[in-house]
Amino acid sequence: MLFNSIDFVIFLPIVFALYWFVINKNLKLQNLLIVIASLVFYGWWDWRFLFLIIFSTIVDYTIGRLLFIEKNQIKRKTLLWTSILVNIGFLGFFKYHNFFIDNFVTAFTFFGSEIKASSLNIILPVGISFYTFQTLSYTIDVYKRNLEPTKDLIAFSAFVSFFPQLVAGPIERATNLLPQFYKKREFDYSKAVDGMRQILWGLFKKIVIADNCAEFANLIFNNSSDFSGSTLVVGAIFFTFQIYGDFSGYSDIAIGTSRLFGFNLKQNFAFPYFSRDIAEFWRRWHISLSTWFKDYLYIPLGGSLGGTWLKVRNTFIIFIVSGFWHGANWTFVVWGALNALYFLPLLLTKNNRNNLDVVAKGKFFPSLKESALMSLTFGLTVLSWIFFRANSIDHAFSYIGSIFSSSLFTLPEFSGVGRAFRLFIVILIFMLIEWGGRENQFAIQQLGLKWSRPLRRGMYFIFIILIFWFGQNEQQFIYFQF
Repeated sequence: MLFNSIDFVIFLPIVFALYWFVINKNLKLQNLLIVIASLVFYGWWDWRFLFLIIFSTIVDYTIGRLLFIEKNQIKRKTLLWTSILVNIGFLGFFKYHNFFIDNFVTAFTFFGSEIKASSLNIILPVGISFYTFQTLSYTIDVYKRNLEPTKDLIAFSAFVSFFPQLVAGPIERATNLLPQFYKKREFDYSKAVDGMRQILWGLFKKIVIADNCAEFANLIFNNSSDFSGSTLVVGAIFFTFQIYGDFSGYSDIAIGTSRLFGFNLKQNFAFPYFSRDIAEFWRRWHISLSTWFKDYLYIPLGGSLGGTWLKVRNTFIIFIVSGFWHGANWTFVVWGALNALYFLPLLLTKNNRNNLDVVAKGKFFPSLKESALMSLTFGLTVLSWIFFRANSIDHAFSYIGSIFSSSLFTLPEFSGVGRAFRLFIVILIFMLIEWGGRENQFAIQQLGLKWSRPLRRGMYFIFIILIFWFGQNEQQFIYFQF
């Protein structure tokens, strides 16, 4: 079920009404309703995927209880590794089986030997990369005794399958989300209104920004050999805003929907395209994944406490693994490695913690230095997104090679260039709104809240018109494939 579908428009009010007006006095029934609604929401794609998420839930719930009881450290490690192997095993099979088989065959063919191995027709379960990491964080935190395991299977099931963020995050930690299922929840009108406002902004990002950018990004990337360097730059920029509007839009809808039901999810994007260096970008982009890798991979490896070689090694490991998490293609690995290269000079010069505050805080205009740093960081990010979007390594290098040619200095030419220009104007307005709200957790919290009620409602009405105007087709979110 897609957030931007008629199905969800019908589904959400029904669940909301049952949750607050029928079973609002019974916490256990509310949690049970969330579980049932989440399974319906998830099973809407393919009911067979339900067995996977139910099995994963039971395994990690059981292992969590056993970890709490068990005192023998060897047995506790065995339990932990059982959870890791089960979860990563499922993820590896469904997501990476064919990738490893194909590359294994290619490697032996390169050395003059032929191996016959056939790929499997495997359907990737939607959201498996997200809920796998969510349940793993629970088991690891229980193992470290940072969290007491729950005795409530229904609450734990609701935590694992919570439908607003099940498919594409944010990847919630049990320490933040799970305790919220234990507490009685009272309907908060202001919180619900704020949630609706957040949903509206997320839909605007997805339908108006991302889906329209996707039309031109797909046209240019899929036919890159036919276009000039200047047109390829336009395609890369459109994809840059497509992936941001698509993914951060999903997170906004998830966070807003959660607020409708009395839950608070962590911020997942903090205006990343206003970053002044790559280190700041990765503190602001897909925050739940970045912090997950930092806490459960980077720090256990030694983080930045060792010598130079260990710092370099750990940096490349975390970025390459992050890239590989996104998909079974060498393009994602190169994308991760390229970001590691971007990050390395900051790490080695100990400048990776320079920009911890909001850019141009308290001012509307950034300084010349801040503008230059943001432009450089944005340019490097656009370049790296080419690898993320390209079909193959060869395609990415060919795309970049065509950019840096004499045709870079020609006017872009492609079908719909007039509409593309108007879309750039919309993107500019969108980024101005984001810039104005950058000191808040979410841009929409700032937008129009000091205006009179009629003006504010008029602005929301304009957003709704634009969403319906552009939302003729239900387009899947990019991160569903990860």
